[in-house]
Amino acid sequence: MHSTVVEVSGYIPAIIIPIATAIQLVSLLRTGRTDGVSWLSWFLFGMSNIGLYIYTEKYTSVQSIIGLLGSAVLDFAIVAVVLSGQKSPPAEHMPAAH
Repeated sequence: MHSTVVEVSGYIPAIIIPIATAIQLVSLLRTGRTDGVSWLSWFLFGMSNIGLYIYTEKYTSVQSIIGLLGSAVLDFAIVAVVLSGQKSPPAEHMPAAH
């Protein structure tokens, strides 16, 4: 495949993945609601982005830095927001002491 096509193709996920992740983060911050958002899934996305960054060995590539490391930072930001937004269940949902 022509190197220009490969180069330009690398920008597609480098733009789309961080934008999609940022949309989730902004939604969490605007609504303040974390129910239904799995912190574990976003943590695993972050870890996989770091792993893929290392695997590709394109450490100075703008596409890799933005698309993988940038997304990982946003993934972990989502994790932090979700974990900080979790509250203990209301007292009426707690088991009664015996």
